[in-house]
Amino acid sequence: MLREGKLVAFATETVYGLGANALDPMAVAKIFAAKQRPHFDPLIVHLSEPKQVTNYVTRLTDEALALCEQFWPGPLTLVLPKKENIPDLVTSGLPNVAIRVPVHQQARELIAAAGVPIAAPSANLFGSVSPTTSQHVLDGLDGRIEAVLEGGSCSIGVESTVIACLPGQPPTLLRPGGLSVEEIEKVIGPVRRLDPSEQSDDSPQAGPGMLSRHYAPNKPIEIVDDLWSFKSNLKVGLLAFGKSQRSDFEVVENISPTGSLVEAAANFFASLRRLEAANIDLILAEIFPNEGLGLALNDRLRRAASK
Repeated sequence: MLREGKLVAFATETVYGLGANALDPMAVAKIFAAKQRPHFDPLIVHLSEPKQVTNYVTRLTDEALALCEQFWPGPLTLVLPKKENIPDLVTSGLPNVAIRVPVHQQARELIAAAGVPIAAPSANLFGSVSPTTSQHVLDGLDGRIEAVLEGGSCSIGVESTVIACLPGQPPTLLRPGGLSVEEIEKVIGPVRRLDPSEQSDDSPQAGPGMLSRHYAPNKPIEIVDDLWSFKSNLKVGLLAFGKSQRSDFEVVENISPTGSLVEAAANFFASLRRLEAANIDLILAEIFPNEGLGLALNDRLRRAASK
């Protein structure tokens, strides 16, 4: 199906991706149509082996090479200068392409069997909660795509970390994700963080998942620093984390009673979906510890809560 230009959703360790042949502009265009995704939001190209990266990029900086060697396969996406064989539609017309090699064995087998690189954003309608099971994919895209390859639940549960490694520029964090910045900085030293003023929703994005509103359920989200002081007459569902949480809400989804950020990330999107489906008016969430995977979870919360 992928070789024929059709769309196939498949599991990775992060979330389910909606795949198409990355070298076929017509197939890639179907991704944007199925997801109702704006064309200025670029896609990630997935490879089955790290060595294939040189087929699609013009240069690897020393930092990029070190990250490839240390973290591929894995939940790390690198933004690199692209070769001409990558269609401009994949990169939103920008000269750089986002590439990663998933660690999920079935995903790598699928890409290898297809024999082409696979462009694959998350397999959901644009801006909505990301899918971590095949049923989540069908909930949003049934009838819009040709197939879903059953791959079980995603083990990490949040999208990949995106780092730009471009010649003449410091390595820059574009999106926190399934690989902690702390682990990355152990390998290449300090990573630059984008200033909010450098980001705009009105122009091509430097990387995927950077729009101010993203990953959002159809219920409003309010983020609080102090859960105990919150009062409301609305029906409220709580996205809880850790042991010392209030339970006097309509629904409570505790994504890690033990306070594990790894467990929380794995349960995050599935719990948001259950809260989205519950008979409530508002989803309440506390800020996570801003370290490790907590950085990625806070990023997703802020974008989901954005007006």
